[in-house]
Amino acid sequence: MIEQLHPRIIENKDWATLLFVLAFAVVAITKTAYENRFSEFTKLIFSDKYIKIYRDVSHLKSSFTVGLFIVQIISYAFFIQLTLSIFGFAGTEKTDWMLFARIATFLTYFILAKYLIEKIIGTAFNIDEFVDLFNLQKATYRTYIGLLILPVNAVLFYRDDISKIVPLAIIGVSACINLFSYFISIKTYQNTIINKLFYFILYLCALEIAPYYFMYYWITKVAQ
Repeated sequence: MIEQLHPRIIENKDWATLLFVLAFAVVAITKTAYENRFSEFTKLIFSDKYIKIYRDVSHLKSSFTVGLFIVQIISYAFFIQLTLSIFGFAGTEKTDWMLFARIATFLTYFILAKYLIEKIIGTAFNIDEFVDLFNLQKATYRTYIGLLILPVNAVLFYRDDISKIVPLAIIGVSACINLFSYFISIKTYQNTIINKLFYFILYLCALEIAPYYFMYYWITKVAQ
């Protein structure tokens, strides 16, 4: 009796492996080049010493920040793609490198465009200094979250049958860290915020809530 043969579909994961190696290599190089700064950076969730030391906006364009920005994009793009795949959105496969490229490109343009718009709003409302420092602090915590979930992404990518609780838990922890960063920012710049409370509320609604809703809407639309 001849058994019916079925074609074996082999998923191509080489592109993801290369990106993970690249991301971890950038982290290792950054750690070696900025040993003391990286050490303080890793303690960010337990201490605000890093924020106090590197609060100058010039650090936003340093090689330390740029290098980890690349890692951040790779990490977030993987997490979004893995989450869409775990929740079973139509047309989303974790091994689809084209989908990854689209998500990574969108994230890059989204973050940069948001930064430029915030600079314009800051100038228009005469709160340039606050916006610059607020941007630096947000970028720092956003990068920190990206580094935290990078190894988790690597594990999830090479495993199957991941529970939906896992990405939800990661999103919950990330949201808590973000809320903590906002609390630190409000506490640090409370005098500026009180003097320009209306502009601050407008800033939060227009640039801290609406853009993320738009990003969620776009990503879910792409996944359909």
